[in-house]
Amino acid sequence: MSDALPSSTSLHGRGRLLLACAVLLASYSFWMPAHAVDRAAAFTVSAAQMQALGIQVQRLGGQTDVAGLTYPARVALPPKQQQVVSSPLTGVVDQLLVSENETVKAGQPVVRLLSPELGELQLKLMEASTRQSLADKTLTRERQLFSEGIIPERRVQEAEANALEARARRQQSEAALRLAGLDDSTIRKLAAGGSATESAITLRARAGGVVTELTAKPGLRVQQAESLMQIADTRALWLDIQVPIARQAEVATTKGAAVSVVGRDAIQATVLSSGTGVGDGQTFVLRAEVRQGGQTLRPGEFVQVRLPFAAADGWAVPLSAVARDDNKAYVFVRTKEGFVAQPVVILATGGTTLRVKGALQAGQQIAVTSVIALKAAWQGKGGGD
Repeated sequence: MSDALPSSTSLHGRGRLLLACAVLLASYSFWMPAHAVDRAAAFTVSAAQMQALGIQVQRLGGQTDVAGLTYPARVALPPKQQQVVSSPLTGVVDQLLVSENETVKAGQPVVRLLSPELGELQLKLMEASTRQSLADKTLTRERQLFSEGIIPERRVQEAEANALEARARRQQSEAALRLAGLDDSTIRKLAAGGSATESAITLRARAGGVVTELTAKPGLRVQQAESLMQIADTRALWLDIQVPIARQAEVATTKGAAVSVVGRDAIQATVLSSGTGVGDGQTFVLRAEVRQGGQTLRPGEFVQVRLPFAAADGWAVPLSAVARDDNKAYVFVRTKEGFVAQPVVILATGGTTLRVKGALQAGQQIAVTSVIALKAAWQGKGGGD
């Protein structure tokens, strides 16, 4: 929370007033007792002087209440969330049953394909089924003759081998038709002696998702394994974050570290993995998994994400709250009489936020505006330049 800042003074007059008050605060120290001339000691600033200088203070929160660093990220789709619907056989696209950007369910028909190769596969299954039936009957007869002592055991073994081979060929034919898109009931009818009447293949979505790309068109001739459409399940997304290698030690890269998307508070993500290579821009990829709110993101979209600081200790303070003197950093802590310059060590920087470490306590108030005037008063008291 911050003290109110008056707005009635003009910019030109306010600048002269700030300078005059800073000089007044600096000269005020010359009649102070000699034992008080210490840069670590407090110096007096009245409430009226604070109001005239426009000094605002901010209360320190908990050490974990820290805004992290911001980096660009690209929304990516995990490979397991993508499926490609391809042509199982050479043929012609007869009908498209879905459109681009349409949401489909698992098992939903998406395209109808005409293929002359489908008839050949059905014929192979019928032939394999007939041969298996004949091989099974032969094996039964040979076993009967062997049990009566009419034929040697070798003929039984040959019949068993032929039966196993015939069964394998039938299973292979069934798998080929199943891969082509025929359902199990149709395949069983063909194997049981049905006629090869199917001339079209209906391809279905293996899983639910959104049709992100549609390359097939009615009447288009396609080859085997040619892509017809792509379906993406966008319920699970990744954030590929570009982090400068020089900042690696400043941000949390451990698995499970929280990641937030700037401007979208509903989105929650956690660090999944850290890349081992470095790109041309001297950045590495920190991959995060979106846990909540991913419905507002689109694959390929660029967003700004905030990563937490790697250090577990320290305080988040505005950039304007830190003053520098002789290569050292200070913040001005509010006291009953005025302020005290407290040395701090800067652990990390992130935009307009710094993470500092020092003898600070939660609940203390530090100056966040007009720090230059306070520094002038402090240096004047201590005899600085």
